[in-house]
Amino acid sequence: MLIKRPDDIVASEITPRALFEDRRRFLLKAGAGVIAGAAVWSGLPSPAAAAPMKLSPLQTSPFSIKEEKTPYKAVTSYNNYYEFGTGKEDPAQNAGIMKVQPWTVRVEGLVGKPRTFDIDALLKLAPLEERIYRLRCVEAWSMVVPWVGFPLATLLKQVDPLGSAKFVEFVTHYDPEIMTRRRILDWPYTEGLRLDEAMHPLTLLTVGLYGEVLPNQNGAPVRIVVPWKYGFKSAKSIVAIRLHETQPATAWNKSAPHEYGFYSNVNPEVDHPRWSQSSERRIGEFRKRPTLMFNGYADQVASLYQGMDLRKQF
Repeated sequence: MLIKRPDDIVASEITPRALFEDRRRFLLKAGAGVIAGAAVWSGLPSPAAAAPMKLSPLQTSPFSIKEEKTPYKAVTSYNNYYEFGTGKEDPAQNAGIMKVQPWTVRVEGLVGKPRTFDIDALLKLAPLEERIYRLRCVEAWSMVVPWVGFPLATLLKQVDPLGSAKFVEFVTHYDPEIMTRRRILDWPYTEGLRLDEAMHPLTLLTVGLYGEVLPNQNGAPVRIVVPWKYGFKSAKSIVAIRLHETQPATAWNKSAPHEYGFYSNVNPEVDHPRWSQSSERRIGEFRKRPTLMFNGYADQVASLYQGMDLRKQF
């Protein structure tokens, strides 16, 4: 999450260079030992090793929005994944060395039936859907991404959450041998939701985008997407999901609690301490557009926060 005032961001920083640069030139710049673009679940460290794996069949979703999708190259080359670097192009250049096969996700804590799922088991839980969602970064840029997955609630119901469970914590993969050792954040990266937020039908357990498996830089092989919250709430490369009675600590909230609240709902009326959140720049566009309350999902999620002061509980 490279923090800059939106008014200071020039167009060359907002529009990914990968949209304009020749692929060969990019690969020469990156070097022969890294991936620039989509990576398959085998984790092979060569862009020519294999084509991205298609996911099918995919069901259409009534939750998809009808807005122009951000180009695939931008979605996969303009990323925040600090474990692989703080520059927007760093994850695409560096994340290819992460092996994502085999992979398991533990679901534990306040559950009646704790389980460990491998990717094959996850894919058997529910039909895959394509959901076209807005993605709003706390840095005041945005995308429209066609994700592939199914409701996180489907997974959580498999483990029988106990009545005492009120929150869900997500623990992400961290390997100091291939990821940064700089204490940018408290590794491993953790995020959290209230249980009712996690069970909401919009919250997506995500395994792909653009009809293909997730590239490493986008959080392979499994992540969540919570479209009404700022993007850092959607944890990538998840290895554990834990249910708690009390609110779990989260990476950015621990780092700067006055800047990054636990809820971090998209709210144009609550500014970041260092910039306005009233507008955003869609990747690939030059003009700003107004930011929508709850990122445009207010009709579906506003009831979750009835009676809350969203300025204090930001």
